[in-house]
Amino acid sequence: MQSVARLARCLGPLILLAASACERGGTVQPGGYPDFADLVERVSPAVVNISTVATEVQAPDQDGHGAVPESFEEVPDWFRRFFDPPSEPISPEDVYPPEQQSLGSGFILSDDGYILTNYHVIRGASEIIVRLLDRRQFAAELIGSDEASDLALLRIEAQDLPVARLGGSLDLRPGQWVLAIGSPFGFDYSVTAGIVSAKGRALATEQYVPFIQTDVAINPGNSGGPLFNLAGEVVGVNSQIYSQSGGYQGVSFAIPIDVAAKVARQLRETGTVTRGWLGVVVQEVDRDLAQQFGLDKPEGALIARVLPESPAARAGLREGDVILRYNGEPLPSSSSLPHLVGVTDPGEVATLDVVRGGRRQRIDVDVGTLRAEPTALAAATPTPTPRPTPHRTLGMALRALTADERREAQVVNGGLMITSVTDGPAARAGIRAGDVLLQIGGQQVDSLDRFAEVSGRLTPGQTVAVLVQRRGAPLFLALDVPAPVPG
Repeated sequence: MQSVARLARCLGPLILLAASACERGGTVQPGGYPDFADLVERVSPAVVNISTVATEVQAPDQDGHGAVPESFEEVPDWFRRFFDPPSEPISPEDVYPPEQQSLGSGFILSDDGYILTNYHVIRGASEIIVRLLDRRQFAAELIGSDEASDLALLRIEAQDLPVARLGGSLDLRPGQWVLAIGSPFGFDYSVTAGIVSAKGRALATEQYVPFIQTDVAINPGNSGGPLFNLAGEVVGVNSQIYSQSGGYQGVSFAIPIDVAAKVARQLRETGTVTRGWLGVVVQEVDRDLAQQFGLDKPEGALIARVLPESPAARAGLREGDVILRYNGEPLPSSSSLPHLVGVTDPGEVATLDVVRGGRRQRIDVDVGTLRAEPTALAAATPTPTPRPTPHRTLGMALRALTADERREAQVVNGGLMITSVTDGPAARAGIRAGDVLLQIGGQQVDSLDRFAEVSGRLTPGQTVAVLVQRRGAPLFLALDVPAPVPG
């Protein structure tokens, strides 16, 4: 009897796996792993191979998929290591001829010929060729593309085509089986499988996509192809990899199908994509900043800048507010906010749960429309460079901004230029020479006299939030106020 009980305990997980696979349309091999063969046979006809011819010369992508950052100084260290720049310049003509061919994948959305793929697969293409599983080829028309989400909608002149069944990416859980079908390195209809590694991943290159991370083997040519669950439903669009070699190294990313389907719908209806807009610049909250802004733990999106005449400004949001929830959705980090705002329809009222001065409040915002063109500052007449004034206690020297510096730093009002930082509290806080000091302890600084007044009221031993502008981007830092130095 005991041996039967032990056998039941041992077989229990396999029985549950088999039941789950059968419910979702798969089978289980004797070893306990899914058998994808029937599933692949069923869904493959809706997958397509995409080749393009581009008359413009494009430099090769270092990750084999998406674009390489234009400046390696503008990306954080953890991201830079995946895009090591070449040791010496390489001419694009040395890699690709002026008329180059690109290979990618896609899948059929409707039986009248609409196909979804990645934008970077067809970027710069003068001709797009779609090949089906039955070897038929069609010249495709580009209906519309959206670089922000790296998606493009094509159409071919054909009817009664096999259609990919769309699932839902919201219900995906880490550990679930998924598989990809695509054309890595031009090998048509290659199948790879793995599990969902994580959800909601934010990448430095895309703000509006909460990526699905998988360990499915994805390589150049898989881009734009479908990611299937065991029910044969598309749950993502394979898009990027992290790689130091240009090939698969165990970390792949797919655009959730919920995001992709909305983009495809807008492209089909209007040819463009409309996104919501708040008009704020946000940053991550670390442990020190969490204490400064009255939070129990590091979470949410800290507002470092509110753009003038924006929906956020009209709603009364301020620098130093921390957004904890957006329409009821918690924000574990600042990277969670752009996607939630982006998928909000312009004109809709969004409810934000905000912490201000340690107190929680709820603010409603009429969401605006995101526009690609940044607001430019008006040109100003150059002025002589003022002499810096050192602050012995905090360990930095400051002076007024020149008109050129103000324009370059995109600072409209106030601010002081930090010309040097010595060993001391400012350096330990991460303040650098070239930063523009905007606030200290929640108080605006617009002159050296105002800075002396505000800094003179700081309590020794206290930690205060300092807002600086660095390379055009606002940034909060936590500064420990030292005891006064005897004169």
